[in-house]
Amino acid sequence: MTKTNPKKQTITDYISKFPKDVQIILNKIKITIKKSIPKPEEKICYGIPTFDMNGKHLVHFAAFKKHIGFFPTPSGIDKFKKELSDYKTSKGAIQFPLDNPIPFDLIEKIVKFRVEENK
Repeated sequence: MTKTNPKKQTITDYISKFPKDVQIILNKIKITIKKSIPKPEEKICYGIPTFDMNGKHLVHFAAFKKHIGFFPTPSGIDKFKKELSDYKTSKGAIQFPLDNPIPFDLIEKIVKFRVEENK
């Protein structure tokens, strides 16, 4: 008996599972990230949208009940500590509350930093 592989989930599949207002935010994050990476590699890793470059993880993001989680590795958080002071952060994660405007320009800056870091 052969095992069939289920269809591999895409970032678009992931986004489609959320309410329309959250889908709009997630799609804008996806576009912001993609335009900041020379040759973006999209995948689902750890169950969440992930962007790689040259086979290495750059950033991940995910939707939660009350926030968007953005995961740019510890270096991405350390580098932008001052700009992130209004947000809840941990060693490798940032929480952008859904009831506040999402800082897409800051996300872009962090992704560009991660691109340079991984060249």
